[in-house]
Amino acid sequence: MRLRDLVQASRILLLTVGIAMLATGCRSHRADDAKSGPEVIYARAQKAMRSSSYGEAIKQLEALQSRFPFSEPARQAQLDLIFVYYKSRQTDPAIDAADTFIRENPTNPRVDYAYYMKGLVYFERQANFLERYFNVDLSQRPPINAKKSFEAFDDLIKKYPHSEYVGDARQRMIFLRNRLADFELHVALYYMRRGAYVGAINRAKFCVENYDGAPAVRGSMKVLVDAYRKLGMTDLASDAERVYADNYPGNTKDIEQKKAWWKRIL
Repeated sequence: MRLRDLVQASRILLLTVGIAMLATGCRSHRADDAKSGPEVIYARAQKAMRSSSYGEAIKQLEALQSRFPFSEPARQAQLDLIFVYYKSRQTDPAIDAADTFIRENPTNPRVDYAYYMKGLVYFERQANFLERYFNVDLSQRPPINAKKSFEAFDDLIKKYPHSEYVGDARQRMIFLRNRLADFELHVALYYMRRGAYVGAINRAKFCVENYDGAPAVRGSMKVLVDAYRKLGMTDLASDAERVYADNYPGNTKDIEQKKAWWKRIL
């Protein structure tokens, strides 16, 4: 056999042995995975979470729930999945995971965390990256996610008033309340500009009655005064003006009849 043929044969042999070893190693790894208990899988998930490898963490946690659904690590995995879905910006799976945990574990001592995370996911879902970057005004957009976030935080506070997450939830609810009130005022002003005064009154009243303390309440009171005047309801207009004067003393010039202030807004 010539030297060149010998070298070629050696290369082929080495390649064949390498492929065989690799295949054996893969089979061994898969076999080890298949034999791993829930504690081992959960430990892998925790390691992935600590290194911010959320995709790998999701893979391990989902495998844990699939293979050992009734184990203690699997129950903890339900909460961890909410977090890793949230961190990997998978909002729908995060909300589904929170709802599932709440439904299946109503007496679990950590169910308050599921309510909090649900509210947090909806809270951060209000605006996408570009909208946050360009500081887009969201007051003119239907606040669907803001409302859902507010409701989740409200559930948390009412059901678990001593939860460690209540403080943060309250602060976020103040922001959300203002956001919801802003939208109601925006719609009321839209109706005023188009002469739909009954619709303006309904939206303004809803804002005043449901979002007390929000900055938009002042504008909503002004809408009530002007809308009642436009409809010739002088008694109701006077009542609304008196309430406005009591709550915002020194600012009654804002609602003088001669000023159609709402026509100049947006």
